Amino acid sequence: MTATDTTTDFDGRIAYYTMEIAIDNALNTYSGGLGVLAGDTIRSMADMEVPAVCVTQLNEKGYCRQTLEADGSQISEPDPWPVEDHCDRLDVETTVSVFGRDVTVTAWRYDVESTKSDGVVPIIFLDTNVDDNDEKARQFTQRLYAPGYGEDVTLAQELVLGIGGTRILDELGYEVDTYHMNEGHAAFLTTELLQGRGLSPEQVREKSAFTTHTPVEAGHDQFDWAMVEDALGPSFDIDPLRAYSHDQGLNMSLLALHLSGYANSVAKKHQEVSRNMFPEFDIDAITNGVHVPYWIGDAFGDLYDEHITGWRENPYKFKHATVLPDEDLWEAHQAQKRETIEFINEREGANLDPETLTIGFARRAAAYKRADLLFYDTDRLREIAKNVGDFQVIYAGTAFPGDENGEQKIRDVVANAKELEGVVDVEYVQNYDMELGAKLTSGVDVWLNNPRRPLEACGTSGMKAAYNGIPQFGTLDGWWVEGHIEGETGWKIGPEPEESTPDQTSDEEETRQDAMALYDQLENEVVPTYYDDREEWIDVMRQTIAFNGPYYHTRRMVREYLLDAYTK
Repeated sequence: MTATDTTTDFDGRIAYYTMEIAIDNALNTYSGGLGVLAGDTIRSMADMEVPAVCVTQLNEKGYCRQTLEADGSQISEPDPWPVEDHCDRLDVETTVSVFGRDVTVTAWRYDVESTKSDGVVPIIFLDTNVDDNDEKARQFTQRLYAPGYGEDVTLAQELVLGIGGTRILDELGYEVDTYHMNEGHAAFLTTELLQGRGLSPEQVREKSAFTTHTPVEAGHDQFDWAMVEDALGPSFDIDPLRAYSHDQGLNMSLLALHLSGYANSVAKKHQEVSRNMFPEFDIDAITNGVHVPYWIGDAFGDLYDEHITGWRENPYKFKHATVLPDEDLWEAHQAQKRETIEFINEREGANLDPETLTIGFARRAAAYKRADLLFYDTDRLREIAKNVGDFQVIYAGTAFPGDENGEQKIRDVVANAKELEGVVDVEYVQNYDMELGAKLTSGVDVWLNNPRRPLEACGTSGMKAAYNGIPQFGTLDGWWVEGHIEGETGWKIGPEPEESTPDQTSDEEETRQDAMALYDQLENEVVPTYYDDREEWIDVMRQTIAFNGPYYHTRRMVREYLLDAYTK
């Protein structure tokens, strides 16, 4: 661990629990931002030589392979990956009581090795697909979030992650000082410490930290008490758990909050939302970041190597981006943009133009992210394209299998793309993954992100774009509240956070107002600046890097965890 990262008296081992992790494009073990954040966290822990181990479930059948029909309807299929080609099977097993039978849990290991230090963080993948288990138990670790399997399987998955994962670490001989729960899915680990090890609640809190990523109550897993009692079995004393939730059922976030000595949100705005949701708890804010070397394109890597030496080991040096020459910065951007456009044209049979202003939007397809906001008034969009300047839009994103609202958003985008054909080129790229995400966040001109406020906990895609000199164009929510300087690091859509009163505005009116604000900015700022004031556009690119670059990286984020969450 270098002096630029942290100075702390923490020297114990961290066990980082996450239901999903995006660590390699060949490992289909994640669904979206939560998993990508986990992968970037582990990469930086390895770079910083932080003593850590990650626990997650195997998800051997993958999350979802997306194909789109002509009308944009999503077909979701399992996307299995060859576990044995990437992981080592461990000679270890334990059992967890789940709905009246002992479920055998085994494990695989994948090492995340730093390319910049001697740091290694092992990922322990939990696996119940073994001969000792019945058919249903073998499914527990096969599909992320158990699409179509039922709430009982979701509960079983969380028992395996929290209790089974902790027992597997014990069997492997890991001595853990801090158990870090990345969301509430792993909160049953606290019950293992309480009843399995006989620790007091105070002792459990000393060893536990919790990060919440969910700004809506419905997003926090909750299980009926009768189901929980049935799942844990008669040997488990469920009565003490009732004090850590409420009468309606076992809320996993409440369980984690009650039994963690430290809890945090993932952005300053999200802290405000979380404290309103859980007013009895002191919830800190540690804004997410990204693993910079992983998400920067080759041309920008070369640019930074020439002008900002040491940026890989010390991203704080991005403050020196003010020295980047106009010509070099623009050439690097154009090189990555051409690469991205060529990649998409070849993959989708598209005809995107590398000389046209290109807007990127790539998120998990969820209703609140409002992928279709751009098309609220297609006549206005046509007028802007005709009278101000051409632009094209690249979309990507997978809806959670069975999420009809999210799937409808994709159909809406595809329908509007057909309506605008010949005026505005809109391409929806299928099967969003890490490779495609990296191509888009390094090779478009501007990053569009317009979630309904305040439903974006953080969002990290715009951070990745920023490290590639791509300004964000979005509603002021999540990290963008902190990273936005109007006309300097990008452009806002809609009101300032303190001016936004969604409780007093209908969803329809909020959508109308945001759409009108989007069109005004597109017409008066984004498009004309790109075509008519290239020097100003490059200044915005440079300021995006210089202002946001020193802060929105996982080295800074891990450092904050070391100082605030792990040091007791």
